This record gives sequence, structure tokens and C-alpha cells, in this order.
Amino acid sequence: MRGVPDLLTGQWPLGWSVALFLAAGLLTVLGSVRLATLGDVLADRTGWGEALFGAVFFGLVTSLSGIVMTAVSAADNHPDLAYSNAVGGIAAQTLAVAAADAVYRRVNLEHATASLPNLLFGCLLIGLLGLALMGTFSPEVTVWGVHPVSLAMVAFYWGGLRLISDRSRPMWTAVRTPDTVPDLPHAEGATRTRPTRALWAEFLGVAVLVMAGGWVIARAAETFVAVTGLRAGFVGAVLMGVVNALPETVTAIAAVRRGAVTLAIAAVIGGNCLDALNLVVGDVAYRGGSLFHAADADQLFLTAAALVMTTVLLGGLLVRQERGWLRLGFDGVLLIGIYAATVAVLAF
Repeated sequence: MRGVPDLLTGQWPLGWSVALFLAAGLLTVLGSVRLATLGDVLADRTGWGEALFGAVFFGLVTSLSGIVMTAVSAADNHPDLAYSNAVGGIAAQTLAVAAADAVYRRVNLEHATASLPNLLFGCLLIGLLGLALMGTFSPEVTVWGVHPVSLAMVAFYWGGLRLISDRSRPMWTAVRTPDTVPDLPHAEGATRTRPTRALWAEFLGVAVLVMAGGWVIARAAETFVAVTGLRAGFVGAVLMGVVNALPETVTAIAAVRRGAVTLAIAAVIGGNCLDALNLVVGDVAYRGGSLFHAADADQLFLTAAALVMTTVLLGGLLVRQERGWLRLGFDGVLLIGIYAATVAVLAF
């Protein structure tokens, strides 16, 4: 029994860390594929629609892995890993739009999925990241170990959801074109005979497995930093951030293949908003002061990159380019370039 506390709290051997990191990543991918199917069906059965369901419920479940990563890293006194994972996950997940766009051959994905909720969730994300930066540059004050900007971010997110869900008389709508894909219920296949309660149970069960994978990844990442000498900003943003983004990436591609294109974009943007709230989770879990003031140059650079990538994505949803560069929209190409440049700066 002596090995159990070491496994839970001690530093893992590098070989075990690599193996468990890869296994947890594979579990995340497989679970995310199933979540895409279940999420599409539940969005139709509940009547909430792909945009709202994808951004809130689906975004929450696919963000569980990242939430656990941030909380574990912060509680283990690794605020740099916690912050980098949260914001790096946003950058990597935004790149998932380019991956899903490459799979959707009919037209530029942002053209097909432009909607008021998706645009408003993008604005919500920019506001949350802006609040995080304001917290970093504000006086280092905490109340019961939590910075006041954490409360502001939660209130901002809640207010944003209220605004987005109140669509009784929208003052802006996307112009319908032959390539616009409306959010309509899809014909069910194997799930047709299963009750909704059973689908919810499976949905939550897969979410728990993905969440457990997040704990494994966070512990393995701490070993990478301690043993290899890699910068915490790079490990948190790229290694943890990419795995953090796997659920949104895989589900976005799977949703596009199912024809649920609105769900694909909503899952990415909604998941990003919840990843911004990961900073609040990390701030609560970190007992060394304010997580926002523990951010160094790498974390601030990542936050700026996430803001730029979100702005580019919003531009793509507004311009609605039908055909773009290299079979992607202009925004997809720019997202790839910005993310590659961000990784290169963090690595060197």
C-alpha cells in the first residue's frame, strides 16, 4: 500500500509519465468521438439546439479534462502549468476549427455555421480573456485566497449566457445562402430506440472517464517539467494544451462528418469560454496567492495569442468566405500560422 500515496502525490518516473500521458490522450480521443454522437442526439431531443447545447453542456463536458488539469497543477503549486494549460488550450482548440474546416468539403465551414449565438460566444470569450489580463495587471489583492477578478469572470460568463439564450427577438441574423446549414434535428440511427435518460447516463459516464484522463495528464506534465527541464509555459500550452484541445478537435470533426456543423463550431467556442473559466478554478485551487499574478511573460503571450486567434475566427464568421486559400477560409490559414508562430516562440 505504500506505493499508492506515491502514485497519487509523488513524482512519477519519466517512462511511466510518457506512457500514461499517451494512454490518457487516447482515452480522451475515443471518449470524444462518442460524445459527439450523443451530444448531437441530445441537442435534438432536448430542443435546445446545437449552438446552445454545444457551447454550454457539450463545452462543459469536453472541458472537464482541462478543468482537472488546471486544478491539479494549481493545487500542486505549479501555477505556471495551470495558467498555461487553460489559455494554451484555448489557442489549440481554436485551431480545431481549421481541422474541421478541412474535413467539410462543401464550403468554408464558417460560412455554413454563421449564427448569432456563435458570434456572441466569441465576444464572450474575448471579454473573459480581457478580464484575465486586467486581473494580472491589477493590484495583488485576494479575498480568502481568491482574486476579485475571478468573481467578475464568473458573473460575466453568467450574464453572457443569459444574453445569448434570450433570442426571442434577435436584431441580427446571418443571411441564408444555398450553403448555409440550418440547425435541424437529424435522423437517429442506433440511438433511436434508447431512452433519453440512458443517453444522458452514457454521456456523463464518458465525461467522467475523460476527466480522469485529465488528472493523469496533469501529473505526467509535472514530471516532464521536473525531469526534462522543458519550460512550464511550453509544457502547459503545447503538451497539456493540445491534449486539452483533443476533445473539442475530435468532436468538431466527428460532428462535421455527422452533418452537425453548428455543433462543431459551438463546441469549440463554448469550450474555449469554459477554459477561460479554468483560470478561476486554478485561482481557487492555488494557495500561493493569486493565479493571475503568478503569470509570467509566457502566459501573457499565450493570452494575447488566444485573443488574436479568437478575433480571426470571429472575422471568418462575419466575412463568411465561401472558398478560401488551400481549401480553407482565410481565417483557417491564419489560425494555423498564428498557432505555429506561438509554439515556436514558446519553444525557443
